[in-house]
Amino acid sequence: MTPAPTGNTATVAADSYLTLHYRLADLDGTEHVSTFDLSPATLQMGSGQLAETLEGCLIGLATGERHVFELAADKAFGPHNPRLVERIARSALPPEIDLEVNSLIEFSSPGSTGGFAGFLRELSDTSALFDFNHPLAGKPVRFEVEVIAIM
Repeated sequence: MTPAPTGNTATVAADSYLTLHYRLADLDGTEHVSTFDLSPATLQMGSGQLAETLEGCLIGLATGERHVFELAADKAFGPHNPRLVERIARSALPPEIDLEVNSLIEFSSPGSTGGFAGFLRELSDTSALFDFNHPLAGKPVRFEVEVIAIM
């Protein structure tokens, strides 16, 4: 029989609550989000706070461990889906929305049960072209993590 391990050997599990630093970047080094120069993030695994594919990278990592994962597009945020690019008549958009090309626009879902966001790609006098794909869909990414604490 193998003796039980001693000391802090906690590793990230599918239901862990943890504090970490993370960075998401393109493989060319363009950074999209990073907490390394800010306060660390705290999240509950499985709650949707982090993409499921990124959470999968964290499983088994120990407190204090730092790792860089390079993920192919289909293993990161999936392929870019052209059906999630939609032209919407400006008259159908809420008048209080500030429309600026190359900005992320937040929408409320019907019944106010949540929301979703679309990236405004084009704007004309009569319509707006929104891309509802994740901004990194179709791109390979570099996901860097440092696990600070597992609770």
